[in-house]
Amino acid sequence: MAREQLQVLNALDVAKTQWYHFTAIIIAGMGFFTDAYDLFCISLVTKLLGRIYYHVENAEKPGILPPNVSAAVNGVAFCGTLAGQLFFGWLGDKMGRKKVYGMTLMLMVICSVASGLSFGHNPKSVMTTLCFFRFWLGFGIGGDYPLSATIMSEYANKKTRGAFIAAVFAMQGFGILAGGIFAIISSAAFEAKFDAPAYEVDPIKSTVPQADYLWRIIVMVGAIPAAMTYYWRMKMPETARYTALVAKNAKQAASDMSRVLQVDIEAEPQKMEESVSAFKLFSKEFMRRHGLHLLGTTTWFLLDIAFYSQNLFQKDIFSAIGWIPPAKTMNAIQEVYRIARAQTLIALCSTVPGYWFTVFFIDRIGRFAIQLMGFFFMTVFMFALAIPYDHWTHKDNRIGFVVIYSLTFFFANFGPNATTFVVPAEIFPARFRSTCHGISAASGKLGAIIGAFGFLYLAQSKDKAKVDAGYPTGIGVKNSLIVLGVINFLGILFTFLVPESNGKSLEEMSGENEDENETGEMELEPSGLNRRTVPVA
Repeated sequence: MAREQLQVLNALDVAKTQWYHFTAIIIAGMGFFTDAYDLFCISLVTKLLGRIYYHVENAEKPGILPPNVSAAVNGVAFCGTLAGQLFFGWLGDKMGRKKVYGMTLMLMVICSVASGLSFGHNPKSVMTTLCFFRFWLGFGIGGDYPLSATIMSEYANKKTRGAFIAAVFAMQGFGILAGGIFAIISSAAFEAKFDAPAYEVDPIKSTVPQADYLWRIIVMVGAIPAAMTYYWRMKMPETARYTALVAKNAKQAASDMSRVLQVDIEAEPQKMEESVSAFKLFSKEFMRRHGLHLLGTTTWFLLDIAFYSQNLFQKDIFSAIGWIPPAKTMNAIQEVYRIARAQTLIALCSTVPGYWFTVFFIDRIGRFAIQLMGFFFMTVFMFALAIPYDHWTHKDNRIGFVVIYSLTFFFANFGPNATTFVVPAEIFPARFRSTCHGISAASGKLGAIIGAFGFLYLAQSKDKAKVDAGYPTGIGVKNSLIVLGVINFLGILFTFLVPESNGKSLEEMSGENEDENETGEMELEPSGLNRRTVPVA
């Protein structure tokens, strides 16, 4: 038999969209803005780092980061993010969302600045300190995933909850865009001030000494938006669901939400002693009720393998359509400008629109439909790129390749890249919500590491003469794209394990209002027994 919903939680579920909802989106979203800026800005400056610290005398082409150094510089933040998602997700359920929220933000601010201050003048010391601080930057970023999603889900009403959580995640797109725009502006300013010849004209003078400041400035600026929102994060009250259902203080929850909603809410302390079931995380009861849900949310793992593998052919696309000319025809600062411009155009045309399509449609057609549609089109487009891959390599057909490539990542963002963030924040009990979201997110980052670096090695040519310097032979881009198509198809199958949460309260989805019978098992309402994945009309 289901218990009656607490008045304070019901008030949140039925509240009209108010200014505090948008305030919460901005406060949580600016964290994701910073996350995306910090994670993706490094790709704008890796070529510059190679020119500055790995220049080879009399070489035909500019210096590049060795494969192991490149993997470390680009990947260490992902490793930190994975660890942070697990640790801060768990801590958010133990200490409360608000207390931990400030910790992650301060870690991001400090490590963004420290990354730009990486000390030393020889390559080893600079790269070592840069990797050290970027690991801890990633650790802070990792905490932002479960905490931001959980806080937004617990503040939102059930009618527009999906759009609010997706809007927080969509700030990633603006963070990527801002990183590109700032790199364009700063590199243009440096180019105007410090004129330099192309590498093929003068290899030494093509990289001006001031270029060492450029990459540091780009990396450090990520601290500014995070620092600006710290005060407002500390002013947010703890979520009512944590206070009432986990801390068991219904009176404080009612008081906090009365101020937020500007209505009188009566506290119900007598209900709280009975309202939280006793089963533990990963217990038999948890696995019976939520085991398949947790497995289903790890579609994030499959999605991120495909999503972060985009660097397989990005360089080919940019070169083919003339966005990035050969490195030797540019000086160091011009190369930063060209890379930033290309990535900004991709974000503007593909990444950002996909995120906001999800925000608009998620509460209209549901999470399940968007995720299934996204994986379906990603599968179709990956195979469309892979099977006739030789056709796309001809110069006349490259524009078609770019269009399909862009559509693949449009449907990643108007699809599983957004829904895998939203759903784990809605379907687990309050006392496990942050932890389970952290587990789902960490599985995604594991997929990101495989996609970004495993496929970088896997996609190398079978012909040793065509392999990039420092890499072993692989299976080739065509076969790699086929593998990615299969991975996207598996995402379709795993989507059927995830329940549809559209229009339902968090307690209805998690079963927190359901009683235990005399044997200690949960008595489920018919709706609780059959939380369908596919919405039933």
